[in-house]
Order: sequence, then C-alpha cells, then structure tokens
Amino acid sequence: MAKGKDVRIRVILECISCVRKGANEESTGISRYSTQKNRHNTPGQLEFKNFCPYCRKHTTHHEIKK
Repeated sequence: MAKGKDVRIRVILECISCVRKGANEESTGISRYSTQKNRHNTPGQLEFKNFCPYCRKHTTHHEIKK
C-alpha cells in the first residue's frame, strides 16, 4: 500500500472575470468547475479556458484554494 498523500487531488477552477466584476449588474454569479490534477506533474496552479454562463463567453478559470 502507498503511504503519504494522494497523488491525484480535487481542485476547483473559478472564472477570473466574474471575480473581478464582483457585484456588477452584468454578472449574476461566479462560474466554478471542479476537476482533478496530478500533484507530481502539475505542482503549480491550473489555468483553463472554459465557458462561463454568467459572462456568456469562454474565459480563463484559475485554481482556487479550498
């Protein structure tokens, strides 16, 4: 059996343009996606371009801390 921490961890990706707008009239919420990453292959933060339903376009989503 393997000892120590799990290699694959669950992360949450959050839209950065919704976070910047805050409580703006254009954005009614914050888009979040959940995914997994390999701790050994990607030690830094993940960054993807996903569709944001609140901005109605593809925007950059960054990993947030739990």
